[in-house]
Amino acid sequence: MNRSRFLVLLVSAPIIVLIVVGGFLSHASAREGSYQHLRVFEDVVSLILNNYVEEVNAGNVMRGAMHGLADGLDPDSAYVPQSHVATLARPQAPGKGDVGLELTRQYLLRVIAARDGSPAARAGIRTGDFIRMIDEKPTRDLSVLAGSRLLRGAPGTRVKLTVIRSNAAEPHDVELIREERRVPAMAGSIIKPRIGLVRVPAFGDDVASRLKERLAALKQQGADHAIIDLRGTAEGSLESGFTAARLFVASGVLGIHQSRTTKSPITARAGDGTITVPLTLLVNGGTAGAAELFAAALSGTGRASLVGERTTGRVGMQELVMLPDGSALWLTTSRYLTSKDVPIHEKGLTPEVVVESPDVEFLSAAPIADPVLEKAIELVSSPQKQAA
Repeated sequence: MNRSRFLVLLVSAPIIVLIVVGGFLSHASAREGSYQHLRVFEDVVSLILNNYVEEVNAGNVMRGAMHGLADGLDPDSAYVPQSHVATLARPQAPGKGDVGLELTRQYLLRVIAARDGSPAARAGIRTGDFIRMIDEKPTRDLSVLAGSRLLRGAPGTRVKLTVIRSNAAEPHDVELIREERRVPAMAGSIIKPRIGLVRVPAFGDDVASRLKERLAALKQQGADHAIIDLRGTAEGSLESGFTAARLFVASGVLGIHQSRTTKSPITARAGDGTITVPLTLLVNGGTAGAAELFAAALSGTGRASLVGERTTGRVGMQELVMLPDGSALWLTTSRYLTSKDVPIHEKGLTPEVVVESPDVEFLSAAPIADPVLEKAIELVSSPQKQAA
């Protein structure tokens, strides 16, 4: 028992840090509840070390416990072993190449989106696919952070993924060649008389200026309504979503930034809202991050309507919190809410008009019909809309 108590003491300091920064201590009752959990934790460790059928590696048990604590928070939070902490301090490691995937966790690593034109997109990997293995390494116990890093490497190197799609009987092995990250240009075209379509593949630092240019060009071609396609758009800093929203919203609250103890509204400023063309936004389960904040800001202020499927719900901000033993927590410490004080993180946005996208079998050609876009065009073209 002395051995197990000593080991519990060794791991208690990191756990207390998790409690303080992660989410148990806000009131006296919550504090008492957390101490009760620590007592249960000590009992569990003692039982494992003294009663399990064979002698266990105490270090493995403790690391498993830390992983489990972080896994109980949200898909982006993770326990970072000491051996991986130094790597996080080098932003470009392990290489500048990637395959264009944004990931989340749902038992395994799950694909949020494959960037337009990326190796993953060309291989047919889609929103909702599960990555079962990366180079034969199972993803069941991999964090999003660790899995994303495994996908990166030097341009020209290869990585093998085992992919599961819900409508497929068997997993598929896909070998991808990493490429230096390139975001395709923002495309725009007239798709029907007076209706323009803009595809936003990512929210980079220049997304606002590019949107402004594209919409100005469409206006010159006769468009008096714009459809902005945000489906599968998951890359970009969260702040860029609000930067782009300011083009269209002249007044009001764009969203709310929430930390553990504060809520700070993000509001339109003088000079915002210079683009007044009516908007419809296309969204789906691959719409995440900055694209979600952009959509929430325009929808919440009545500036645009959303058509498609529920978005991902990934608008948290993470920080690396060091622990006493040199390991760390990659911890979600703040998140964004809609202008109506509704959480987006882990919830997503529900469109005003829900339209499901068709299922596609693995390695099959994309369907010619696009029911989401067709529905948006129908709504924009309706007599009631035209009269408005």
